[in-house]
Amino acid sequence: MCAFWRSQFPTALSGSTVAWLWACFLPALREIMKTHSEFFEVATRGKGTYEITDRVAGAVANSAVATGTATVFIQHTSASLIVFENADQSARVDLHTFFERLVPEDSEYFTHTSEGPDDSTSHIKMALTRSSEVIPIVEGRLQLGTWQGIYLFEHRRSPHRRRILVAIIGE
Repeated sequence: MCAFWRSQFPTALSGSTVAWLWACFLPALREIMKTHSEFFEVATRGKGTYEITDRVAGAVANSAVATGTATVFIQHTSASLIVFENADQSARVDLHTFFERLVPEDSEYFTHTSEGPDDSTSHIKMALTRSSEVIPIVEGRLQLGTWQGIYLFEHRRSPHRRRILVAIIGE
């Protein structure tokens, strides 16, 4: 099929150019690029940060990807993901205290409280942080800095089981 499209290759981008690219390069890319995905769950004990770096690194090791990226995604709207200081726990204590002051549960203006006083505030805290992180992979390892760790940031008071997806792409 590539020979057919090569003879038809126009000088400007057109529908046939796109078709030629798909027909000739996509199979080659599939052989070069690897993809891998894994899910895991984290049982939280309520508000706080829970390090998941080792679980993500395990998914990278299972992927056999040497160079690429790992996208870590949390499938929830009342918890988030952060890359944060992992050497001194007092940095995380400060983070927790800051978020409690930034979005206090006892504010009168919240209306979305059907699941309790931490209902709306947990969604707002998630919106202020992130639901995903992308970390480079080099030589088969996550390229986090010396004092960086990947954390699930639980914003609800109650224990929850949080589902995390790690999607890896590379070569």
